Amino acid sequence: MTPEPQPTLTTSRTQPAVVVHHQDPAVPTQKSAGHVIVDSLVAHGVERTYVVPGESFLDVLDGLHSSDIETIVCRHEGGAAYMAEADGKMQQRPGVAMVTRGPGAANAHVGLHTAWQDSTPMLLFVGLIPFAHRDREAFQEFDIKSWFDTGAKRVMVLDHPERASEIVAEAMFAAMSGRPGPVVVGLPEDVIRQQISPVLHPAIPVAAGGMSSSDAAALKAALAESSKPLFVTGGNDWTQDAAHRLTAWLEQHHIPAAAEWRTQGTVSFDSPSYVGPIGYGRPRPTYDLLEETDLLVFVGTVPGDVITDGFVCRQDWSKKNFLVTVDPSLRGRSGPVSRQILAKPEAFVRDLEGISPPVKEEWTDWTARMRAEQESFGALPPARPAPGRARMDTLMANLVPRLPEDAMVTFGAGEHTNWAHRYFPTRRYASMISARNGSMGYSVPSAIAASLAEPGRRVVTIAGDGEFLMNGQELATAAQYGATPLVVVMDNQEYGTIRTHQERHYPQRVSGTQLKNPDFALMAKAFGGFGITVTEDQDVPAALEAALAAIDSDGVFALIHLVVEQRVKAY
Repeated sequence: MTPEPQPTLTTSRTQPAVVVHHQDPAVPTQKSAGHVIVDSLVAHGVERTYVVPGESFLDVLDGLHSSDIETIVCRHEGGAAYMAEADGKMQQRPGVAMVTRGPGAANAHVGLHTAWQDSTPMLLFVGLIPFAHRDREAFQEFDIKSWFDTGAKRVMVLDHPERASEIVAEAMFAAMSGRPGPVVVGLPEDVIRQQISPVLHPAIPVAAGGMSSSDAAALKAALAESSKPLFVTGGNDWTQDAAHRLTAWLEQHHIPAAAEWRTQGTVSFDSPSYVGPIGYGRPRPTYDLLEETDLLVFVGTVPGDVITDGFVCRQDWSKKNFLVTVDPSLRGRSGPVSRQILAKPEAFVRDLEGISPPVKEEWTDWTARMRAEQESFGALPPARPAPGRARMDTLMANLVPRLPEDAMVTFGAGEHTNWAHRYFPTRRYASMISARNGSMGYSVPSAIAASLAEPGRRVVTIAGDGEFLMNGQELATAAQYGATPLVVVMDNQEYGTIRTHQERHYPQRVSGTQLKNPDFALMAKAFGGFGITVTEDQDVPAALEAALAAIDSDGVFALIHLVVEQRVKAY
């Protein structure tokens, strides 16, 4: 059979695609709406979609069968949504998940909330009951707009089959324009089977904004008056080129930069301008930074409650805060606003390079002081094991020197993430993929998405025992599609973060936080990967060596079950 010619399209998050249609007698005059949806996703540059199948969108699944899109079949809709969300963080277009109606949509909601709070471009396609059955309490019927309208940028339903390609283009545009975020598209199963014209809707251009002449003049004047400027990078709307160029500009002018919580790597971990992360569990010096700086420039994000310690830090309106975001609503902002610059990071950095203030001695001293404190905080602990139980310090001290320059880390939520924040060498944009809404169960799905998107890179995920079992079954997905992350499970037999809060507010009254765990290494082996359990610190280096060897030689994922010291369980 002669393959059908595909539309030619080039795409980026800031430079939308242009579709060129070719007339060919071999092209069918009609296609199902479901197949046209798939063609439109291909034309927009989608490389893979994460699905849990359902009878409600069989026609789309049929369209995926012969398409260039890789279909990743997942074991739970929450895992599929997390993978799509992580994919949206890494790519220059939205990640895509597909689930079925009712229970499937409910299970996927956790990934949608992550994308909303993390400002991640993402499309969630949800199969729906037939149009003719609507409002009759049909099997798995639900109101998609009522469910998702407050947690998505747009919720659209394909009620007219001829608009199939248009809705994909609109959904892509909505997910990427302004502050990025999730978009939900409902697909009634009878509508997507109807035959329509295969002509595709052009991609809709996404505005990147930029500094106006008055913006540039204001920023230049603020820099001239400042003795302690600080840039803070964040968000998921960067390119590696923009990250590299901003780093070069900061280093040239001896200006420091911190990273928003769980977005480290935009300014390299090794840069003399990088002074640490800002967020929960941050070192004291970066907390003081926000109050000490006389000019704060946020790029790609805004100072929210995590950065400002619950709307407490940096609230004085006499302080100078420049917020660089293309979102005119400044949703999530905390504290003063001296000026908003409506620009995506790439456009802002392009215009920033036209500003070249003279380097001040105060800037050099200020940056050097904060950089020294960051280097001290991020210095690795001793690699030599200590007597007793396995320790995360020992694992990180032995892991980091073995990492290549482009290694990336993913994780969900919990105290186990502190080791990644502190020690993992993030050297480029999107080398730290995490859930800034504190969502548990994110570690394994995000690691799988990262490994599939970047098969040549070393991907490490750090999971707690509590969050691991929320989506640990997705290791079956890793084995099925050849994802090869290193999974570290820190096992302290409790929900550690909640236990810490409990001890602070209800001392000596442990309740509802304790766990009894299985052998996670055996679980990894059962799924077809490498697994090893470590209980003694002296065995950590050898276990790590064996796990990395299994990834490199056998092409499988590897899991280290690290049983660390437990706190007293009862009083």
